[in-house]
Amino acid sequence: MPHPVMFSDDDPGLAALRAIAIGLPGAYEKVSHGRPGFFATKMFASYGGSSKVTRPPGHSAAAGEMVRYPYSMLVKVDDAERAALMQDDRFYYPAYVGGSGWLGLDFTAAEVDWDEVRELVDASFRLVAPTRLIAELDRR
Repeated sequence: MPHPVMFSDDDPGLAALRAIAIGLPGAYEKVSHGRPGFFATKMFASYGGSSKVTRPPGHSAAAGEMVRYPYSMLVKVDDAERAALMQDDRFYYPAYVGGSGWLGLDFTAAEVDWDEVRELVDASFRLVAPTRLIAELDRR
């Protein structure tokens, strides 16, 4: 049974993320688990996510309840940067993929800094893309 579609193609946040992600060498988009994912062999970004609430402050949800972040992105982050990013309230630990090095950035928590998004997507791409695609990016 396929996952339900959990996004709207006319979402401006998705459009901006799509423009950044698809601009990377060899990048393509496909819907995965009902959400747009951006791939360069492996996934390096996704639009939308969810998290299990572990600490209720800042959320109306009770601990253990799933909270959806439909206007957000997920990216893989370097282990050395994770602790610093998690100090920022805009970031969340995404369900299912957080343990594999991913973090979510909530686009509704503050005005989106698209230069920061570009840097995060670039860094995530570099963590998962084949060497030849990273070399192509560096030549640009």
